[in-house]
Amino acid sequence: MTSHRSLPVPEGLDGMRLDAAISRLFGLSRTAAADLVAAGDASLDGRRSLKSERVTTGAVLDVDLPGPAPSSLPVPTVVDGLRVVYEDGDLLVVDKPVGVAAHPSPGWEGPTVVGGLAAAGHRVSTSGAEERQGIVHRLDVGTSGLMVVAKSERAYTVLKDAFRERTVDKRYHTLVQGHPDPLSGTVDAPIDRHPSSAYRFAVVAGGRDSITHYETIEAFRHASLLEVHLETGRTHQIRVHMAALQHPCVGDVIYGADPTLSRKLQLGRQWLHAVRLSFAHPDDGRWVSFDSSYPPDLQLALDRVAEADGGRL
Repeated sequence: MTSHRSLPVPEGLDGMRLDAAISRLFGLSRTAAADLVAAGDASLDGRRSLKSERVTTGAVLDVDLPGPAPSSLPVPTVVDGLRVVYEDGDLLVVDKPVGVAAHPSPGWEGPTVVGGLAAAGHRVSTSGAEERQGIVHRLDVGTSGLMVVAKSERAYTVLKDAFRERTVDKRYHTLVQGHPDPLSGTVDAPIDRHPSSAYRFAVVAGGRDSITHYETIEAFRHASLLEVHLETGRTHQIRVHMAALQHPCVGDVIYGADPTLSRKLQLGRQWLHAVRLSFAHPDDGRWVSFDSSYPPDLQLALDRVAEADGGRL
């Protein structure tokens, strides 16, 4: 199954190689984009071209994309708790609740941000793979908080570049077991898939570079509330790095958190929330910033930690 897509080349891709432009616009790997060109499944202004040809602003790219399995396509579904914090002609900023994926993926049958926005009538960018249109970054299913979604094709390209170039300021709060030493610091440790688990990640020599800055903002007798600033955005990065420090996120039993504590706090997920998202607006470059409060389950768990510990240190 294939799907035909046609998009004009935005200014940000002017002068780029054809395979690279297809990769960026349609969310494909560079190799997959080159294979489409070689197979005649991609054209530039209606003609077959070499993958090394340079594209120009306004030229039309036509691509026949391999379609995902029907079960992975986004289904418009009302998502309880999915809140639009901000919207304009270029983008949406949403506050994602726990238990919601950013987009459909193999094996996930639950609600998604893409499906929730479609059900609410929001238009998003058609750039990227069909099942994740408009999505320029993700949060774990078990992590709540702020995400930005592109509405215009130009915004998609600009925001993807901003995340790639690490100019987006992403701030998280996490409650971890114990007290990191030092109380503030940086974890610079490469991350890759866990050598013996298909669903976990780990600090692995030769993995992708991963940098996490953290600062203790509140200390309890047996736990610490941290603000975390990500330079990179690897899958499970905060969870992996906190586990590597021997201070896993409270409730994150997959990465070594105490399950007894999770049960006491009645916390069914990792205590991790994307509290602030700041970036240059893709239209005019003005710096915009958005904040999110703790959801009820995290606030209740935090209050219980404070009470159980006899107060803050």
